[in-house]
Amino acid sequence: MNRVVLFELSSPNPELQARFFSTVFGWEVSEPQWGYRSAKTGASDEPGINGGIAQGPDHFPRGTRLQIQVDSIDDLLAKAVENGASVTQPKMDFGDFYIAYIVDPTGVHLGLIQYK
Repeated sequence: MNRVVLFELSSPNPELQARFFSTVFGWEVSEPQWGYRSAKTGASDEPGINGGIAQGPDHFPRGTRLQIQVDSIDDLLAKAVENGASVTQPKMDFGDFYIAYIVDPTGVHLGLIQYK
């Protein structure tokens, strides 16, 4: 099974959005790395997931995407496309992990993450 492990908030103004979630919800939002601010949403021994806030790309300027952990991004991208998805961002290497983005056949944007 491929599990949801993170969320991403895409924003045209990530600084404002980070300040909002930090102030209103008490999230611990980091300084940007690769344009991405990680967001700790609670204690690790409590239910829930962490995520991040980033400048939204042209194909997804604002909204929320789930990041789903997969064993092989290459295999999952092929299977997703065979089943009606489109790839909005091919696999990218971030050192310890790979990320890619797809849109499912109904228009829902999803992220895929493969840890090395």
